[in-house]
Amino acid sequence: MDFIAFDLETTGTVAGVDAIVEIGAVKFSGKTPMATFSTLVDPKKHIPEDATRVNGITDDMVEGKPLIQDLLKPFAEFCEDLPIVAHNAPFDAQFLTADIKRHEMAAPRGVILDTLPIARKVFPGLANYKLGTLVQHLNIPAGQFHRAEEDASYCGYLFFEILTKVASDANPPIENLIALTGKPEARFPQVEVSHKQLDLLDGLF
Repeated sequence: MDFIAFDLETTGTVAGVDAIVEIGAVKFSGKTPMATFSTLVDPKKHIPEDATRVNGITDDMVEGKPLIQDLLKPFAEFCEDLPIVAHNAPFDAQFLTADIKRHEMAAPRGVILDTLPIARKVFPGLANYKLGTLVQHLNIPAGQFHRAEEDASYCGYLFFEILTKVASDANPPIENLIALTGKPEARFPQVEVSHKQLDLLDGLF
């Protein structure tokens, strides 16, 4: 199965108020990483010390980096319509959704899959289901955590381990994976181009 594993780092925990400071995504074909999309993001606001303590990202590191509205379209193009996988996916998805709606930009088209509830079912009995715990349990080589590209990679390897558990060919029907989340199918909103954007485009030609 081909899929995208992704992770975000943010200034806080409230989507629409706090901002994305790093996007990391890895395109997998089975267990093999094929391509990456990784960048710091200038949030145009101060990064609180609590956030820096978690991810190590400072104001100086993001100054002059791309703005989120300039990254949404290339990120959507990178993801295409492949399944999009994240650990505790609703947290990351809500931040991207807020920016997609605010800026009326393109979004990834694939179904969103959350490895957290799936892992609880596939690997029962663990003390907790943090990404680090699962990586250790599955003997996935790891170094740094709480940076977007690294965490996305760990999530991708975790997802492959899940695939091998639930299907002999590591390619189960997407409907089965959605069912394992225990939630309805989730996707990013596909925002129509606004009249304002159309007027701007008309002015270019």
